[in-house]
Amino acid sequence: MTERGNFGSKLGMVLATAGSAVGLGNIWRFPYMTGQNGGAAFLLTYVGCILLLGVPGMISEFIVGRHAQTNAARAYDKLSEGRPWKLVGHLGILTSTIILGFYAVVAGWCLQYLFASIGGQIQGDCQYVQQYFVDFSSNVWKPVLFGLLFILMTHLIVVRGVRGGIEKASKLLMPILLILLVILVIASCMLPGAMEGVKFLLYPDFSKINGNVALEALGQAFFSLSLGTACLCTYASYFSPKTNLLYSAGQIALLDTMIAILSGLLIFPAAAAVGISADSGPSLIFITLPNVFQQAFGSLPVVGYVVSIMFYALLVFAALTSTISMHEIGTAFFTEEFHMPRKYAAWVLTIIASVLCVLCSWSVGAIDIKVLGVSLMDFCDQLTANVMLPLGGMLACLFVGWYIPRQLVFDEFTNNGQHNQMFYCVFLFAVRYVCPVCIILVFLHQLHIL
Repeated sequence: MTERGNFGSKLGMVLATAGSAVGLGNIWRFPYMTGQNGGAAFLLTYVGCILLLGVPGMISEFIVGRHAQTNAARAYDKLSEGRPWKLVGHLGILTSTIILGFYAVVAGWCLQYLFASIGGQIQGDCQYVQQYFVDFSSNVWKPVLFGLLFILMTHLIVVRGVRGGIEKASKLLMPILLILLVILVIASCMLPGAMEGVKFLLYPDFSKINGNVALEALGQAFFSLSLGTACLCTYASYFSPKTNLLYSAGQIALLDTMIAILSGLLIFPAAAAVGISADSGPSLIFITLPNVFQQAFGSLPVVGYVVSIMFYALLVFAALTSTISMHEIGTAFFTEEFHMPRKYAAWVLTIIASVLCVLCSWSVGAIDIKVLGVSLMDFCDQLTANVMLPLGGMLACLFVGWYIPRQLVFDEFTNNGQHNQMFYCVFLFAVRYVCPVCIILVFLHQLHIL
């Protein structure tokens, strides 16, 4: 069997792992969640939740992955010595595969909108833009082809391995994503009336913080950092033994949060400039924002055209960094558990995700495919977000906090006593008590019990 890959540089490791977290959740979900939950009040709560839940949860998965140096399924099996805890890794792999299947549908929409923006096809009044989206998403083959194209793009990167594919692509995609985002933020903040949007995001009204806002922020922090998907565990298996896990988790959380805040600084000022609410949920990026760009830059149509292209390019790059990580989880599993060459293992995962992508795409457009009364795509989304992700994240924390030997956790967290000893007890308390309680609250909130 060929030697396992690993990240060739610290920068590549941070960019790849951060890229697994950065995605449409940062650029699309975070702004509309912020808009629905009080603006800056939600942002402050979200940052607190990243520290409270996100960083300890990340480190827990890092510890399992780096110590075991194998795919997520075998990692939990190895550390639990064959006990039922090994199912935690299998759950993460299944979760990420399902997410990749329906996530590729939305990523394909972003890719199609990039081409449509270049061709000037989404310029028109609100009714035209809305009808354009309905016509495209309900077409039998167009959204399917773009979704499959996105999976193929992901496949071509993952099949090249950790250093030659994932790390190399992350070093290219993440800087481009940041540059595009900064340019778009500057353009948005220069619009007349944009400062109202900036104030909404950065000037908190503490009276808006309540239990619901806190639970929504907890949920966003959980999903934004890819906790519970086995992604962090898989990527950590490629870490160097010298990697400082606490420092790396902090860097990744900071980069992920920074991109979310920049996304807010892109969308809220532009929306404020034209008097449109930025809390319109899933329709935001495909119906609301095209109108925002047209109205905001109405006197400078060339600028509006360029901004629209850059925005959808940004979405494509963000989605691609996420699909790469989701694909790698399953690819690593098939490579190591079934002793397949990477190129064959990648194709197995690509075929599975492609079938699910086609079915999910049809279920929200051309063909009525329902499960328990909702479209297949909505069912997959609700199943993973409401059940599988919280369950996987909580089990990972309980596994590290209560099951595996304390000395192993200490050695991994401190690099055998070299770093972060003063934070070890704080981490252990968080992962044993704080994270499970927070995740249970998120779980109950997602099921509308709280």
